[in-house]
Amino acid sequence: MSSKEKRDELRAKIEAGEQRNAERSVGDYARDASEGATRFVKEHPVAAVAGVAAVGLAIGAMTRPGRRAGKRAGALATYATDMGLAYASGLLDQAGDVARAGGDRLEDFGDDIALTARKARRSAVSTAGNTQDDVLSLSRKAARRAGRSYRDAKARIAS
Repeated sequence: MSSKEKRDELRAKIEAGEQRNAERSVGDYARDASEGATRFVKEHPVAAVAGVAAVGLAIGAMTRPGRRAGKRAGALATYATDMGLAYASGLLDQAGDVARAGGDRLEDFGDDIALTARKARRSAVSTAGNTQDDVLSLSRKAARRAGRSYRDAKARIAS
């Protein structure tokens, strides 16, 4: 491939990317950013809380305590930290609920398996008993027939 062809191909890719970006709205970018942030916080709740706390501390450290803006920034940092901690606490509660629900389902599943195994055992014992009775009955019938055949054959030979 010549350098002109490579340049044309690269130019076409750039134009296609610019076209896709032009078609996206600000709402799409905001939605993607929101989904990404939510996904990060759900995957790393401790890091998210630590980050919010660090930002709050940084804002508090950059402002003077006596200034009105400093008080507002400190209150905002405190509020943001509280929100982060509340969100992380909610995530931990949800994780605990999910773990309990999973344990309950596992317990139910184990009970169902045990019940099914007991039913299968009872069925197998019953089937084995029926088969044993059938074999015993058939063997007795066969013995009686053999005895009768022997007796009849003996009687024919004797007469």
